[in-house]
Amino acid sequence: MDSITIRRLAAQGKYEYSRHAERERQIDKIFTYELEDALTECDIIESYPDDPRGPSCLVLGLSGQRPIHAVCTIRTNPDELLLITVYDPSMRPYKWKEGFRERR
Repeated sequence: MDSITIRRLAAQGKYEYSRHAERERQIDKIFTYELEDALTECDIIESYPDDPRGPSCLVLGLSGQRPIHAVCTIRTNPDELLLITVYDPSMRPYKWKEGFRERR
């Protein structure tokens, strides 16, 4: 997985939410345009090569000043991004250090 592929798929609108991701997105009141903004400029901050759902990663992107985390994997048929979870790490300051790139 690489951030270039994630960015490309997000910019093309080739992504799908898991039920969990959609629920978390709604709880944190993340609009679709905010998620797309964040994903098209995201960086991988953690990799999970042994994830049972397939290799995945945690990305951090910004929509304006708002940080957004997404755990995602890439499906190959069709070529699309599966968003496993999506959330605003600033709403979980007990879990993340300043900058939202490192866990506490």
